[in-house]
Amino acid sequence: MILFLTSLILLILGYFTYAKVVEKIWGIDENFEPPAVKLNDGVDYVQMPLWRIFLIQFLNIAGLGPVFGAILGAIYGPVALLWIVLGCIFAGGVHDYLVGMISVRNSGKSIVDVTEKIFGKYFKFVFLIFFIGLLLLLGTVFAINPAKMLANLSHTQLIWWIIAVFGYYFLATLLPVDKIIGRFYPYFAGLLVVMTVLLITVLILSGKPLYPHLTFSNLHPEHENIFPLLFITIACGAISGFHATQTPIMARCLPNEKYGRIIFYGAMVTEGIIALIWATLSIAFYNETGGLLNAINTLGQGGVVSEISMGLLGKIGGTLTVLSIVILSITSGDTAFRSIRLTIAETANINQTKMLNRLFLSAIILGIGIFLSRFNLTTLWQYFGWANQALSSLVLWTITYYLAKKGKNYIITLIPALFMTAVVISYILQVKIGLSLTPFIANSVGIISAIIALIIFFLRKNNIKLQN
Repeated sequence: MILFLTSLILLILGYFTYAKVVEKIWGIDENFEPPAVKLNDGVDYVQMPLWRIFLIQFLNIAGLGPVFGAILGAIYGPVALLWIVLGCIFAGGVHDYLVGMISVRNSGKSIVDVTEKIFGKYFKFVFLIFFIGLLLLLGTVFAINPAKMLANLSHTQLIWWIIAVFGYYFLATLLPVDKIIGRFYPYFAGLLVVMTVLLITVLILSGKPLYPHLTFSNLHPEHENIFPLLFITIACGAISGFHATQTPIMARCLPNEKYGRIIFYGAMVTEGIIALIWATLSIAFYNETGGLLNAINTLGQGGVVSEISMGLLGKIGGTLTVLSIVILSITSGDTAFRSIRLTIAETANINQTKMLNRLFLSAIILGIGIFLSRFNLTTLWQYFGWANQALSSLVLWTITYYLAKKGKNYIITLIPALFMTAVVISYILQVKIGLSLTPFIANSVGIISAIIALIIFFLRKNNIKLQN
């Protein structure tokens, strides 16, 4: 109980302390005319109330990550909470806030546009392919998983739910941001928060120990290494490159820069709290990490969500919880495809106020997603986990260069950039979907790579001509 409350308090304190440090380093300008005002087009640039933007941002960035990722990360034991707290405050919150504010200052454009200003058009092209590829993987995974959960819940055929989800994705990708996303998503986000808080409240009141084995030692039954595996397993809730693809959507709706901290950093902290709760629920409900691992292997993460929810809240409450997580997945999947449309349109200079242009792009993007849905979901998810954190590393480096050229304190992104560089390189060299090297060799190469990246940064940072 003490560990959970301490972790929760630290996350909240992080918002009221470290987030203000980051905000001060950035230097907000309340008189700056944001793209929501300057470029209002009634489609993607639409000014919205603060509370709506916050809840939509939270729902967009969350996806299944703070639930499914936290469940998998809980296999390592309470040490997972350390990564959620420290990662969220010093990496994820910083990443999301600065991506959002850079987007606001650059006409609501994505981080892809900033990479060209710093690294040139060729790097931008590679970054763009990686960026879109990640979104396609995520959008597809976030379509199939909720379809499976709905099929299991309703005892109906999976194919019909897949068709329904992709059909909805098409509408949400095509229509103006305030028609579906702006109108309904804040209430979906509220449902998720209420059901999650209800779950942890019932667990605490039951008297069940939250952490039966209160230790920060590695409790993984199969002794999988904490580094780098845990830092890939738990992404959303700590730091996630996917957030860089979603944040510009709300940057185009922000009425004033002074709200950036609550929207971008605040939504990240809220996601961290969701991850904290689900990691705790998973550890407590199965009493030991071995039981949790068996449940995951038998039921999958979706089945674990259902078993925990039904076990704590009964059939009605459990069903509502499962539905809230289904909605969480779908509402991140659709904005993933929407982000692809915006990024392609931005790069190719395609006018998005014209319905026919949006229709054309949406049809192509969703067609690719449907094609990808035919492949093995487990394999897709494994590659997504690595690609997601690789993107967070690239984004952190981009922001670090950006801050350096603007004469701002870049240490706040340099340190997490170095850490995530070591993580993603060590991971892909070590795991079976990569090169299967020994942990010692893989981790050594990862650390050396981070050091090389640091040297390159100091050699290059003064030679970059950043456009305004």
